[in-house]
Amino acid sequence: MASILKLGLPKGSLQDATVALFEKAGYKVAVSSRSYFPHIDDVEIKPVLLRAQEMSRYVEDGTLDCGITGMDWIMENGSKVEYVSELVYSKATATKVRWVLAVPEDGNIKSVKDLAGKKIATEVVGITKKYLAKNKVKA
Repeated sequence: MASILKLGLPKGSLQDATVALFEKAGYKVAVSSRSYFPHIDDVEIKPVLLRAQEMSRYVEDGTLDCGITGMDWIMENGSKVEYVSELVYSKATATKVRWVLAVPEDGNIKSVKDLAGKKIATEVVGITKKYLAKNKVKA
């Protein structure tokens, strides 16, 4: 009996770009809006759709053999997983994505130091806390 690779694919904004990436690699992936288990034309791969934010946790605990997610989510989760390869793609482009600190253009905040005492909205709380600590800013 063949081994089955449990593969996590990101659902949401990266889903279509990931399916296209697999098609470029010669795989046909069919996703149904009613299922978290897409079909792939390889009997040795069992894909599952998960939020990219959760992927590294499922790989770390052994629920999945591997998964596609961003380094940001691995760092945010503090997951102890093996990094295999950088796949340079996003929902809109095939170029690297970069992080930005966004503030109103006409506002008073001109550097990270100006965030002291402010409230910050972010999806990556851990990464943001580390960034602020590195810059000696309490926000």
